[in-house]
Amino acid sequence: KKYKEEITQPPREGAYIYGLYMEGGRWDPNIGSIVESRLKELHPQMPVIYIKALTQDKTELRSLYDCPVYKTRQRGPTYVWTFNLKTREKPSKWILAGVALLLQI
Repeated sequence: KKYKEEITQPPREGAYIYGLYMEGGRWDPNIGSIVESRLKELHPQMPVIYIKALTQDKTELRSLYDCPVYKTRQRGPTYVWTFNLKTREKPSKWILAGVALLLQI
């Protein structure tokens, strides 16, 4: 489910969140991965994200980018947490591109 209109019930565990924006890249819902941003699309909105806590031993770290989440475009003091987002590229590509999620733009 990618759009908030498709969500009719809460998940059994975890939570759905909506309203985040990506900077430095964009999320492709068709492949479920970070891709390069489009020209003149500075802060594309993310689809609904399902989040759930996992123990460290159950997380598959390959093909994941540790994406920082910030309250605003001003990074540093507005850091909130880190999401593990799927990527088909090496995570270093997204680090160099400065990919981050923002709670507001």
